[in-house]
Amino acid sequence: MRGPAAGPPHIIGGTSLGCLAGAVALPSEGPGWQAVRVSRNRHWGHPALVTFLRDFTARAQRQGFPVLWIGDMAQPRGGPLPWGHASHQTGLDADIWLELSPKPGVPAAAREDISVPSLVLPDESGVDRARWRPQHAALIRLAAESPGIDRVLVNHAIKRELCRTHAGAPWLRWVRPWRGHDSHMHIRLRCPPDQPDCRGLPPPPPGDGCDASLAWWLSPEARRPAPRPPGPAPRLPEACAAVLEAG
Repeated sequence: MRGPAAGPPHIIGGTSLGCLAGAVALPSEGPGWQAVRVSRNRHWGHPALVTFLRDFTARAQRQGFPVLWIGDMAQPRGGPLPWGHASHQTGLDADIWLELSPKPGVPAAAREDISVPSLVLPDESGVDRARWRPQHAALIRLAAESPGIDRVLVNHAIKRELCRTHAGAPWLRWVRPWRGHDSHMHIRLRCPPDQPDCRGLPPPPPGDGCDASLAWWLSPEARRPAPRPPGPAPRLPEACAAVLEAG
């Protein structure tokens, strides 16, 4: 769908199986941000997400960070993306690239085919010391300490580096390890309180997450996951049919 479903914001389901009515678009650029790959039409979200991104990039700019590149958010009506993500379905997720070089006046067309180097070694045993900077940790911390944040997903090697330098910090609880995410962070907001049909995840376990659960990511089980058995395709909540079929 090229545009949103009309009406007030309404999140149905969860980030990996849901939809969104009343979505709003993040402008392609503004104070402190530039949206990348706008042609994908994936810069839509619940108004709370757009407000969050505007506020976050403004706070980052005040702290001396350069303009930030904003990657995929959601489609105009949420729902499963044809490729690239299993989540990003309810307008509460956004990718923020960990690219901290100056970006003066990069036109939208030039942002369609960006190449951001990985911050992680090829074997994912740690961060690439030639690229990793303390400013990367500071930006992730800024996101993790933001109001309304549910999780900040980063590569497990980045999480290990944060544990090495900031072990015990309360904000590390919200920074969770995942595959990929070696050149961007994935921020996810909690379900807004006025969205009873939004299905959030349980909060992360207490603690900084610098424990055996993090070490697991370097285990053979994690590096070579068993293939999932075939089964029926997951079904969206029934209420999403009206959102996806609305004129």
